[in-house]
Amino acid sequence: MNKFLTLREAARGIDEKKIKPSELTEELLAETGRLNSDLNAYITVSAEEARRAALAADARQASDSLLSPLDGVPGALKDIVNTKGVRSTSASRILADFVPPYDATVARRLLDAGLVLVGKTNTDEFACGGSTEHSAFGVTRNPWDRERVAGGSSGGSAAAVAAGTCFYAVGTDTGGSIRLPASFCGVSGLKVSYGRVSRSGVTAMASSLDTIGPFARTVEDLALVLEVMAGQDWKDATTPPREVPRYSMSLPDRPEKVMRGLRIGVPKEYFVEGLSPEVEKMVRAAMAEYEENGAVLKEISLPYTKYAVAIYYIIMPAELSANLARYDGIRYGLKPEGEISDIIDQYYKTRDQGFGPEVKRRILTGTYVLSAGYFDAYYRKALKVRTLIKQDFEKAFEDVDVIMTPVSPNPAFKIGEKMNDPLSMYLEDAFTIPASMAGIPALSIPCGFSAEGLPVGLQIIAPQYAEEKLLQVGHAYQTLTDWHRRFPKL
Repeated sequence: MNKFLTLREAARGIDEKKIKPSELTEELLAETGRLNSDLNAYITVSAEEARRAALAADARQASDSLLSPLDGVPGALKDIVNTKGVRSTSASRILADFVPPYDATVARRLLDAGLVLVGKTNTDEFACGGSTEHSAFGVTRNPWDRERVAGGSSGGSAAAVAAGTCFYAVGTDTGGSIRLPASFCGVSGLKVSYGRVSRSGVTAMASSLDTIGPFARTVEDLALVLEVMAGQDWKDATTPPREVPRYSMSLPDRPEKVMRGLRIGVPKEYFVEGLSPEVEKMVRAAMAEYEENGAVLKEISLPYTKYAVAIYYIIMPAELSANLARYDGIRYGLKPEGEISDIIDQYYKTRDQGFGPEVKRRILTGTYVLSAGYFDAYYRKALKVRTLIKQDFEKAFEDVDVIMTPVSPNPAFKIGEKMNDPLSMYLEDAFTIPASMAGIPALSIPCGFSAEGLPVGLQIIAPQYAEEKLLQVGHAYQTLTDWHRRFPKL
């Protein structure tokens, strides 16, 4: 079967005419049909659109006019990325039947490069969650253990790649929503620098934190996708006029080219009580692999890390509450059940019936911290501490090239285990949130398995817009190990 090829291998097969896009697409659609009722990785399977795109790729293959290495390769998009003519729900009842009249910039760029869209992947509602349990369309199950979560909020995208139903998928990362699912599902995932990829047409959660990035089997595959996704967009003023490197062309052919002399920062604040001994052992073993090949490990301190989760859960809900104010049942939204007395009643009932409990919890928190009398005490103070976190990283990168940490304190937890304990769920992002607050890129790659057979991820963090360096460092590790080449038994 072709389903566990890497994106690069599938692209090479298409380019050399050994693999036909339409046949590859049918194989993956069959796998999606076989697995999705169990894993629930997709909210919408766009089989008709995928077949049309694959046939168009067949024609380009026959005429030697393929658009890019992604042309004819099946992929998926998180269901908060708007797709013209394909339902885009944000995993919420309030948008359950919404079909956008336009494509998000990231979707359009991938489609123009030849994306064959298998479907729209499951997510926590409006990306609010760390487990994909907060979806109006049901929980996504981890392909490695169906009783465990796939991580969140981009759990559907990670599970879809891990299960072999697509070769790459797009997710979003606001506080860890790409890196956590990548770690839990044993795939590679990249959170880009803030502004590296356009957010236009992607449903907003927290506008100063949201980033869009890829999932794939390998770092090389991530590089291929990022080349297409990244770059300035006039529809998104936060995308700077920076050149997009040919990330895939700069990856080293030998690991020592990157590892020799590489200065790796190991922050003591990430190796503390509460970190699973198994996870710590595997992460330290991964760092030892770098050291054995010429890298230098250096203990560093990021003292404001301890405040990151607290300020994230001030800033993020505040921005979320403002962004979700538009869902009022007038411009968008479901028609509420019951009698409507006036426009205010419609507004209340739409939001009450349309939003799930986690979204409501965050809206209430955000509205509170933005209210008169509390704005200065909470929100403004949180912004000041956010600046200190950013300065922590800037100072650290004066002495090191990259920073390495665990992605999560633990492997994937059981479905339902943390649903009644929001604080415990929020703390799963304790190691991913700081990089988000600083707006810098971070990569999650597989580095081992727990005794129960659950994947564990290594997080690599680099300075702002240093995705090229980050991908080189991650790729070097994958040339020496095979963790990314292990697949769940399905």
